[in-house]
Amino acid sequence: MSMTPRQRWVALLEGRRPDRIPTDYQATAEVTARLLRDLDCHDENALWRKLHVDKRMEVCPRPTRGDRNDNDTDIWGVRYTNVDYGRGHYLTPVGHPLADVESPDDVHKHRWPDPDDFDYTAVTQAVDASDGRYPIHAGHFEPFLRYAYMRGLEQAYMDLATREDIAEAILGRIFDFHYEYHRRIFAAGAGRIDTMYVAEDLGSQRGALMSLEMYRRFLLPNQIKLADLARSFGIHVMYHTDGASRQFLGDLIDRVGIEILNPIQWRCPGMEREGLVRDFGERIIFHGSIDNQQTLAFGSVDDVIAEVRESIEIYRPARWICAPCHNIQPISPTENIVAMYETIHEYGCY
Repeated sequence: MSMTPRQRWVALLEGRRPDRIPTDYQATAEVTARLLRDLDCHDENALWRKLHVDKRMEVCPRPTRGDRNDNDTDIWGVRYTNVDYGRGHYLTPVGHPLADVESPDDVHKHRWPDPDDFDYTAVTQAVDASDGRYPIHAGHFEPFLRYAYMRGLEQAYMDLATREDIAEAILGRIFDFHYEYHRRIFAAGAGRIDTMYVAEDLGSQRGALMSLEMYRRFLLPNQIKLADLARSFGIHVMYHTDGASRQFLGDLIDRVGIEILNPIQWRCPGMEREGLVRDFGERIIFHGSIDNQQTLAFGSVDDVIAEVRESIEIYRPARWICAPCHNIQPISPTENIVAMYETIHEYGCY
């Protein structure tokens, strides 16, 4: 008897074999809209069923204050502009509210968001409305990315080396908000939330973005606390880091206690699939891995089929959720995306 998407995820998380390799989906809004048109699906649920996608259902609280959440500025005070790149658009930060702070006192004077500014009954209502078919995901803690948006990317990295007092003050305020915000989300989920994200992009295309020592000082302690909070509510911890992040995996697995690693950019140094399976395959679930920088974007349908089938064999001794290795971009043709899901559905049975 075939399993539901949630049953497949739970089976992997419990160390059991599901009926087939689960799948997941990440894409820009433009790609999803195109797939709905091209595949004649009336809504996203119909799309997931057509592609056999074991999609996580994401739930979140409802903001109750609008004065810091308009189209240009978010609740942290970061101002954005819309960039059109021809086939789609994205928001990029252009106003950094902490760019000019000179001391921890300046940091604390900033108008920080308050967990009280959200209605958490929206989470309860969403999980109550779920029919249990899909796994439920809630929460995302990625503090240094938020730091970089508030301070400016270059200055944020410089702070870790030259302004440790400011770095600790900003990261401390970000953590304080997120800990209480997530505690209320998890409580509102009433035991129905399956997964959450602890995240930070630790790797570039060629190497680490910071030293292991800097990671351990500025990021690791609070990642452990958020992960422990999630586990206290019975929630499984996913971790997202792009790029060549091999040197951090020991701490992420042994100290943060992550269970799922995303997105596996296997063409980056140290992230080769065979080596990850050999060294970590008995301890974590791999999520992603189908290359959307080359194969999905510029390869042929046959290239996509070959990569999926190759990955099936590589991950056979381990636990794997087949998905693109990041958000699918509009440059990826519909036929390549469909080929990925059709191939894993055809050949991914245990």
